[in-house]
Amino acid sequence: MIWNPSTGRRAAAGFTLIEILVVVVILGILAAVVAPRMMDQPDKAAVVAAKQDVQAIITALNMYKLDNQHYPSTQQGLEALVQRPGGAPEARNWKDGGYLSRLPRDPWGNPYQYLSPGRSGDFEVYSLGKDGQPGGEGYNADIGSWDF
Repeated sequence: MIWNPSTGRRAAAGFTLIEILVVVVILGILAAVVAPRMMDQPDKAAVVAAKQDVQAIITALNMYKLDNQHYPSTQQGLEALVQRPGGAPEARNWKDGGYLSRLPRDPWGNPYQYLSPGRSGDFEVYSLGKDGQPGGEGYNADIGSWDF
């Protein structure tokens, strides 16, 4: 209560129901606009992380080729970057300690895929995206070495 000297009475202080409803409606509109944009950020971050991982794997594969004059076969897989591969082609100059300390998993917890030779180059390294299935659109799309 606030004292009003002109009337000699106490006046009620606070907000009216209409004022409170207007504020609630405005907050609801803001939440409806902002929340979807904020919820989209983790998916965007996951795509960026997958692209960075693919680039790191490509760099390791190129170092492997510099030492061994060839890329690992599909059968040898990306494991050849972490431990000396068996089988053909032989890795005669495989670097002690490997080319990666460990194989990363994509941001959705799946292993990265590897093909050598690739469909459009010496090799392909890729993630199957958020859904873990080949193909897809948006965040479910494959993310691979063809993006670079």
